[in-house]
Amino acid sequence: MGKLDMTKPALLFVCLGNICRSPLAEGAMRAAAERAGLDVEIDSCGTAAYHVGAPPDPRSVETAAAHGIDISGLRGRQLAAEDFTRFTHIFAMDHQNLRNIEAVRPAGASAQVSLLMDAVPGREGAAIADPYYDGEDQFEFTWEDVNAAADALVKQLKP
Repeated sequence: MGKLDMTKPALLFVCLGNICRSPLAEGAMRAAAERAGLDVEIDSCGTAAYHVGAPPDPRSVETAAAHGIDISGLRGRQLAAEDFTRFTHIFAMDHQNLRNIEAVRPAGASAQVSLLMDAVPGREGAAIADPYYDGEDQFEFTWEDVNAAADALVKQLKP
């Protein structure tokens, strides 16, 4: 992925419904950026409109809370055309969402689009598994992935 180099990075984390993986990624990145003293715009959304206006899945809220992070106030939204110029980087949680993002990418889009795990050395090309149907313990695995990505992004963003 290369070093992120800009004065005010703006990062968007994208999964399908914006209730499990992307809110966890947003929470992990907010916490990592705060610890590092970085000024970064951070948001999350979904490629589908299933959960617009809905809070994160309770299992995501619980998982983040277990790590001292409150994501309960986040609300689902769908990826919009303006996101491609508002954000410097758009990170997909998996290959299908990466394809969905690229499929709606408007002309003139300036955001770099990639898989989130491309930021983690040795994990390039890996997807973050969707924990929605796979039980409580899967949310902790999702947390470990998004937290590793947040730490890797902070290393790239630090001056």
